[in-house]
Amino acid sequence: MTDEPHLLTEERGSILIVSLNRPDKLNALSGETMQLFDEALLRFRDDPALRVMLVRANGRFFSAGADMKSGSGRKRPETATEIRENHRIGLHGMHRIYDEMEHIEKPIVCAVHANCVGGGLELALSCDFRLAAKAAEFSFPEGLFGVLPASNGVSRLTRICGSHWARWLIMGNQKVDADRALIMGLVHDVLPDQDFDAAALEFCHHLTKSDPEQMGAAKIAIELAADLSRDQGRQVERMANSALMLNPAYRQRIDDYIKKIGSDGK
Repeated sequence: MTDEPHLLTEERGSILIVSLNRPDKLNALSGETMQLFDEALLRFRDDPALRVMLVRANGRFFSAGADMKSGSGRKRPETATEIRENHRIGLHGMHRIYDEMEHIEKPIVCAVHANCVGGGLELALSCDFRLAAKAAEFSFPEGLFGVLPASNGVSRLTRICGSHWARWLIMGNQKVDADRALIMGLVHDVLPDQDFDAAALEFCHHLTKSDPEQMGAAKIAIELAADLSRDQGRQVERMANSALMLNPAYRQRIDDYIKKIGSDGK
């Protein structure tokens, strides 16, 4: 047993590092974990000095999923309506928190170093970028109990990887390693186990170099374009750039770039 908080936070310049910290419980997502995560997420959202959020974990699991032993503190649902409402507003606020992660106009990076299961995978799916160590594995075991992953497991997995791979993980109840996850589009990159944390942090530092207005607009535009026709998607691009190109920072960068080209004599 440990008295340490279930989640730790640390600032590295403009990067907020959030670490799941229940290694003795395989980082099962408890009520305390989700409360502290929610607080950290809102801090990240509201502090303009924080540009990137990195989600990682301590111990031999990234996360074993929702903490089944501690329960949710709510009465066990007895009707279909109560079950649906529990998914929407219960489960320690997972639906609301994961939705907010998608809506915040800043990049959130997930660094998965080991097993990422159930609710832990749903947390990862809610991030903008997913990096995996070579030793990472991903699975949705909910099918063993005769249910579906319902805190974005079906919806976001299908949106990200397509129905083909969603069937493999959910209906086929298959565990996938990091290399297969890369093929699926579930993760963006697979990095060596050695120095994985440093490599993930380096990627976050790279993201901090981007203009925050561009980053926010890109996050919204990409989500919209995924649901729109090609022509409507082009309208989103035009609308976003009509604001971004009035940004004084953009104009200054363009002027500096033109001057640099001229000075190089090319």
